Amino acid sequence: MLTRRDFLQVAAATALGGAVPLGRAAAGQTITQDSLLAFQPVGQVTLLAFTDLHAQLKPLWYREPAVNLGAGADRGLAPHLPARAMMNAFGLKPGSAEAYAFTADDFVHLARTYGKVGGLDRMATLVKAIRAERPGNTLLIDSGDTWQGSYTSLKTLGADMVEAQTLLGVEAMTAHWEFTYGEARVKELVDKLPFPFLAANIKDTEWEEEVFPAQTMVERGGVRIAVIGQAFPYTPVANPRWQMPHWSFGIREEDMRKQVDLARAKGADLVVVASHNGFDVDRKMAARVTGIDVILTGHTHDAIPAVVPVGDTLLVAPGSHGKFLARLDLEVRDKRVVRHAFRLIPVLADAIAPDPEMAALIERIRAPHAAELSRVVGHTRGLLSRRGNFNGTFDDLICQAMLSERDAEIALSPGFRWGAALMPGEAITTEAIFNQTAITYPNTYRTEMTGAMLRDILEDVADNLFHPDPYYRQGGDMVRVGGLAFAIDPAKPMGSRLGDLRLTRTGKKLDAARSYVVSGWASVNEGTQGPPIWEVVANHVAKVKEVTLPDSHAVRVVGG
Repeated sequence: MLTRRDFLQVAAATALGGAVPLGRAAAGQTITQDSLLAFQPVGQVTLLAFTDLHAQLKPLWYREPAVNLGAGADRGLAPHLPARAMMNAFGLKPGSAEAYAFTADDFVHLARTYGKVGGLDRMATLVKAIRAERPGNTLLIDSGDTWQGSYTSLKTLGADMVEAQTLLGVEAMTAHWEFTYGEARVKELVDKLPFPFLAANIKDTEWEEEVFPAQTMVERGGVRIAVIGQAFPYTPVANPRWQMPHWSFGIREEDMRKQVDLARAKGADLVVVASHNGFDVDRKMAARVTGIDVILTGHTHDAIPAVVPVGDTLLVAPGSHGKFLARLDLEVRDKRVVRHAFRLIPVLADAIAPDPEMAALIERIRAPHAAELSRVVGHTRGLLSRRGNFNGTFDDLICQAMLSERDAEIALSPGFRWGAALMPGEAITTEAIFNQTAITYPNTYRTEMTGAMLRDILEDVADNLFHPDPYYRQGGDMVRVGGLAFAIDPAKPMGSRLGDLRLTRTGKKLDAARSYVVSGWASVNEGTQGPPIWEVVANHVAKVKEVTLPDSHAVRVVGG
């Protein structure tokens, strides 16, 4: 198990190439690549895992959510803990590198102290080092959302990330946003993969047959390991159905039981699920489906410093955006995990030497687009970030852009959890905008909606987030609003969570019968008309030149 002493080995920062203190907050603390890799091996198997990379090849800023409320039985459990509660629960010292990595506490100051995170060339260095330490014992698994989320991934329709995964040595993956490139493109890319693309819960709509392999079997350290893939079950609901018209999705709990039983019948000593269900869904599944040893859970972008045991199943939440690499060592005896050791390694970019091969590939991928990626559109005076149940300053900027550029009274922006942050004073480049908007259905619509329709939309999204049963949660954050404010009680039942809806410009209550001009983007409806959202945002930023966003009070959380 991960101990406080283990963590304190990671709780520091250094410049590349030596153990150099980084600042006042790091007084007495240093970090090196070796200290990040420090680990006492256990057993025969080392699982390495990441998820929700969202096509981020370079080091970036990424702030964990300031607000991450749980619902139902998950309320008050990790990952649904405020920053100080998270630190107390896992023994994380305020001001330390692990506090920076796992919480939003004092983010700007700690970011300036500890530097950027991620970078696939840094992750490649860690992966190679661990493989060299444990030759023949390691297995690298990607739990999905890898091919989407950046300018280059959109321009290459995911091909850049397939190259990067191949060089990294990924050995199995599942998916979600990958499917938004459409059925034909997904099949093209899957055919190029030198490893299995797994999805036990996707069937074709005509024959109910598997579209992709459900599982694969490998051997590491003399242990037969079955890896089962579980794609995001609500893909055709959360994303456009027209992009995947011949495939059906779902949680398919009974199918998972059958896959686990089949794996055991084939002689599996260890059963691992690469899942894109989301953490709370996987916590419920682990309690209901016996025989799963490990779930590598993705989709909800949660980073939890320790494994979460549910019965005999170990849940691993590896975070997102290449910010962490999960290492789980397992001792397996008589088809059971008898001992394990875990570390969620923060990929602190300044402390890790870039892998030359991966760095060269990243440079080659980005070179044709370098001028546009670096084009400065404007600057920001404050922090721009996205994560949090209700508010994100980058989303506030997107909503402002739609209100202004589309001449709307109300703006709606989806509660996506992907997207890198920008620090105060940084340039807003084309790349920064695409890191928040790079999707295949980007059109910014302008339409009319009644107040009643707007309320129904917000209530529906709130239920996706706060339904007491995890199997009914789709895993995003609350839709962001511009020009509108409301109160919300997450604990109330569907249809009664929202109240006091008001227009922010006038303070008047939202009129259920009146029609309002509304602008939004990422509509799942085919044929949506309007300029792409990145163009709308870029035009707005170019006009204001320097973005200044007041503290948002659009959403007021009420109730216990």
